[in-house]
Amino acid sequence: MEAKPHAEWHPMLQDPTGSRAGKPRTAGKTMVIDKGLGIRAYEDLLETSGAYIDMIKLGFGTSVLYSRKALLEKIAIAKQNGIAIMPGGTFLEVAITKGLVASFFQSVTKLGFTAIEVSDGTIDMNRRLRSELIIRGLDEGLEVYTEYGKKMWGSQIEIEDFLETVHTDISLGAAHVTVEGRESGIGVGIFDENGECKEDEIDLVIKNVPSPDCLMWEAPLKSQQTQLILKLGPDIHLGNIAPEEVIALEALRRGLRSDTMKLGMRTENHNK
Repeated sequence: MEAKPHAEWHPMLQDPTGSRAGKPRTAGKTMVIDKGLGIRAYEDLLETSGAYIDMIKLGFGTSVLYSRKALLEKIAIAKQNGIAIMPGGTFLEVAITKGLVASFFQSVTKLGFTAIEVSDGTIDMNRRLRSELIIRGLDEGLEVYTEYGKKMWGSQIEIEDFLETVHTDISLGAAHVTVEGRESGIGVGIFDENGECKEDEIDLVIKNVPSPDCLMWEAPLKSQQTQLILKLGPDIHLGNIAPEEVIALEALRRGLRSDTMKLGMRTENHNK
């Protein structure tokens, strides 16, 4: 499903930045974390916001807690709307600890998921296994998203390890490397104990990655989304967005909120 322009609204009122592309997008992707929406709420979400969602992650290990019927419906509706859908990376970590990686992939493909997330936010994972999981996902015809960072409070980005991980994951075929932010966005990764962005760390990351487009930033809080958009532009990839915040985030990207209105004003001044 794609949002159609409204004849009643001037194009520059619909998108004051003049930069937002429709799906399939290569820039400014939005990943939603679904922590247990019912089917009717899920259908409503995609009816109103499907045009602005590029990926849905069924958070952590929730995929096994739905009835088979409900899970298949969620997967099918996402695919109908051109949205990649994946189980949470923590679920794959559980499969690793139980020695059930083959079973995990068998279920993922049988159920019709279109993507996976490879992460080591809770467990330790060596480079060899991480690479094998990326390659296996791609061989199964899945989009592969990877994640860097630990989920525990106070965890930091180790820049050299991070950069090596990004370079290797992308070279193997991962679509994006996600910078861990959890669903709280507080005291982890690039966020301090108050949920504020650590500007120096972001600058260091951006300066050294192959391309900013290879990164997705988990930013569940509106203040974080605003900071990152103003710093890096409206076409950054953002993840762990709550379902009820999708349209609000799209408004931020387009300069349709006071927080980012100056993005549209820059475009207007440039065009004069």
